[in-house]
Amino acid sequence: MEFIIADIKPQKITRGDQVHICTQGSSHPIGASRVNGGINFCLYSRSATAVDLLLYNSADDVEPSEVIRLDKRFNKTYHYWHIHVQGLRAGQLYAYRVHGVYNPSRGMRHDPSKALLDPYSHGVAFPAKYDRQRWCEFGVSPGAMMKSVVVDLSAYDWEGDAPLRNSFANTVIYELHVAGFTKNPNSGVAAEKRGTYAGLIEKIPYLIDLGITAVELLPVFQFEPKVDEAGNPNYWGYSPISFFAPHWHYSTEQEPIAAINEFRDMVKAMHRAGIEVILDVVYNHTDEGNAEGPTFCYKGIDNDAYYILDDDMSRYANFSGTGNTLNANFSTVRRMILDSLRFWVTEMHVDGFRFDLASILSRDELGKPIEQPPILWDIESDPYMAGTKLIAEAWDAAGLYQVGSFVGDSWREWNGKFRDHTRRFLKGDSNMLSKFVTRLVGSPDLYSLKNRQPDKSINFVTCHDGFTLNDLVSYNEKHNQDNGEQNSDGTKENHSWNCGIEGPGDDPEIEALRNRQVKNFLTVNVLALGAPMLLMGDEVRRTQLGNNNAYCHDSMLTWFDWSLLQKHGDVHRFLKLLIKTRLKRESSAGRGEMTLGELLKRGLITYHGIKLGAPDWSEESRSIAFTVLSLDGRTAMHYMINVYHEDLCFELPTSHKGHKIAWYRWLDTAADGEDDIRDFGQGPHYRPALYTVANRSIAILKADIVVR
Repeated sequence: MEFIIADIKPQKITRGDQVHICTQGSSHPIGASRVNGGINFCLYSRSATAVDLLLYNSADDVEPSEVIRLDKRFNKTYHYWHIHVQGLRAGQLYAYRVHGVYNPSRGMRHDPSKALLDPYSHGVAFPAKYDRQRWCEFGVSPGAMMKSVVVDLSAYDWEGDAPLRNSFANTVIYELHVAGFTKNPNSGVAAEKRGTYAGLIEKIPYLIDLGITAVELLPVFQFEPKVDEAGNPNYWGYSPISFFAPHWHYSTEQEPIAAINEFRDMVKAMHRAGIEVILDVVYNHTDEGNAEGPTFCYKGIDNDAYYILDDDMSRYANFSGTGNTLNANFSTVRRMILDSLRFWVTEMHVDGFRFDLASILSRDELGKPIEQPPILWDIESDPYMAGTKLIAEAWDAAGLYQVGSFVGDSWREWNGKFRDHTRRFLKGDSNMLSKFVTRLVGSPDLYSLKNRQPDKSINFVTCHDGFTLNDLVSYNEKHNQDNGEQNSDGTKENHSWNCGIEGPGDDPEIEALRNRQVKNFLTVNVLALGAPMLLMGDEVRRTQLGNNNAYCHDSMLTWFDWSLLQKHGDVHRFLKLLIKTRLKRESSAGRGEMTLGELLKRGLITYHGIKLGAPDWSEESRSIAFTVLSLDGRTAMHYMINVYHEDLCFELPTSHKGHKIAWYRWLDTAADGEDDIRDFGQGPHYRPALYTVANRSIAILKADIVVR
């Protein structure tokens, strides 16, 4: 049945034994909001000629139970269409039908055959069956379709919880996939909780034990768990449908409203454990894809407002590599992004965001880079964002690369140069030593000259996109055949080395070398100046069998294999002690507190080669040593790094200002058993003036200098 609100007087809608009164409503807040005993609906569309509010009884409904036509004389203020329906409650399913011009050559794609999601919806309901292809055809009803859900955000007890606001100096980030972390049957998580927010809660003790202070969750914005033409699922989730709704497929009840509260339960539990929650967010494109893609929301509401279009306005700019690009610096889209961020901070208590392809947010409505992008400064200066961690993937898929120059004072950056130079040096490439050392001491070439602190750098060697750490030392080439793209997808620039054979093998010498290389990478990543980020499972040498683009595998290939914790317990222990030492504060009478990172940042560094004071910076050099002395002259660290294929003997400093230095060995990645790393301060004393560092290994000594 269709109702038209013809004047400003309240109108009655009868639904069974219920009567709902429709009134003019308000242009704010945008979205569906509980107010005055009902729901206020508000939608932005500057190009719509008419808007219908559609109400549904169930997710599988094809036709709405009610259609409420909004009268633009009374239910429209500026470009905002609004109406208040009294008596509706949380859980109500709804959508919009937006009428207007369909002329792709002018950037107009209104299609009243489609029921459209609310861009501000806090929940998205999926029908049991629907045909995605029908969403791509103009004028064709797609049948059962996704629907927005009214959510009561006030119905939750946070029990005093709030974001933690830890400093980056004391942060160790662990990138993980919500489902993949616990989905394996050997996870020890109950079957009904595997792959869910609730399942992740059960693994918090593991994260605490490892020393993790922040988890970075792969996308949890609602996405379509669709399969592509090859039958592959959308595992990573980098294809958002809504910027305000948590992915309900990660909830135990598989239901939109349950997802809100289960996500909150997870955040609250993480905070109680002292662990921050950072979201990997995608504000650069949507799941609607290119001109041949579906229309389920933004295209049908205001296409040329939400997207950057090509000169041929029927086509989409594709700086994201996924078919379309959000028009992030258009005023309405800027507001939506900012409102989304505020929602996740205020209503969901998250601690930070990692912005996927963040350089796209610095492009204007024509796609050209802007020196001072409005949306980035909006985020930077917004009071709701104060103290929130902001991390940029400072590049995009069209070649814009801004590592070291990303705008703003609060932003940190994924340091792609750290990843590449560390990989190449430890692999043994020539002409890499000086670049590697620059990354190790905080990338001053990127940050110091711009009056930025070294902790601007988020240091990582591996992430979800690319090889796992095990595969980085086990494969020379990518092996993505199972992705169905003839191994053409995924980067070819892996800077990997298989240590002698491609893939798994049983040669004990090769296995020992791989294990040593894994520990080398972990040592550099955790101890370098900047905030370290680690990939889920690298601590137990998780493998994807050489697949460096596993976006489409929701299987044992991508899930955490918990049996590896026993198989590679030595690597797990090694990383655990690395993190513990990085975060541990040294303290003694008369000495201020100082972490290893602070020692590297504020201490005095002297570089050496195998001879003291004689570093070899030549193109073919593959070794370096350096001593870091605290400003008070009482603590010294001596690093020796040898990526040469033969053992090297390094001279050690034996005194400082007339005071004898008594070294003890803290770490040696080539040592056997538990001698590879000790609790800080408990390693064996080392008295000789020379130290032999095995080929392709790292050794670190520590000394407390007693000044008498």
